[in-house]
Amino acid sequence: MSAPRQAAPAANLARTVVFAAFIAVLGIFPGFYLGGAAVPIVLQNAGPLLAGSILGARRGGAATLLFVALVAIGLPLLSGGRGGLAPFIGPSGGFVIGWVVAAVVVGLIVQRGLPKPGLFVLLAANVAGVAVDYLIGIPYWGLVIGDLRAAAVQSLVFLPGDALKLVAVSLVAVAVHRALPATLTGSARRATAEG
Repeated sequence: MSAPRQAAPAANLARTVVFAAFIAVLGIFPGFYLGGAAVPIVLQNAGPLLAGSILGARRGGAATLLFVALVAIGLPLLSGGRGGLAPFIGPSGGFVIGWVVAAVVVGLIVQRGLPKPGLFVLLAANVAGVAVDYLIGIPYWGLVIGDLRAAAVQSLVFLPGDALKLVAVSLVAVAVHRALPATLTGSARRATAEG
């Protein structure tokens, strides 16, 4: 009984690091600017949503925070090979910071659907995660450019892509939760304690 308990922290740490690396890998796909927006459309923002969907609030948030910290210390892990503090003081800085909060929000909602969250729960969680990222990112963008209305209007170009991403993330997460029930969001420990 002590061996599984000792293995759990190492497994949790490994999952956290792997998801931080996964978010970094998504940065290989370059962002592109549409409609004159100062913030690029990227695939990378799907990473924090998936981290929260699969790892839950604590570990999903930790994985995303680890990724953001690595970017802040200068590693060029953001789409387009960006790193350091410059991305955080630019128009897209609020969205990157918002990824951490989004991962936590998604994870909290998914954990309410344990032991096996369904597609509806995951879709709701990821919609909430994207909404939270917008609530942080758009005002930050508006503050940087000095025009909140322009930032809000320009952010509309993100909606179709983000809708597709959150559906894809939700479908992947449903498949993972079905394939590996009660092992990724901490419910395995709860089931062990109850049994």
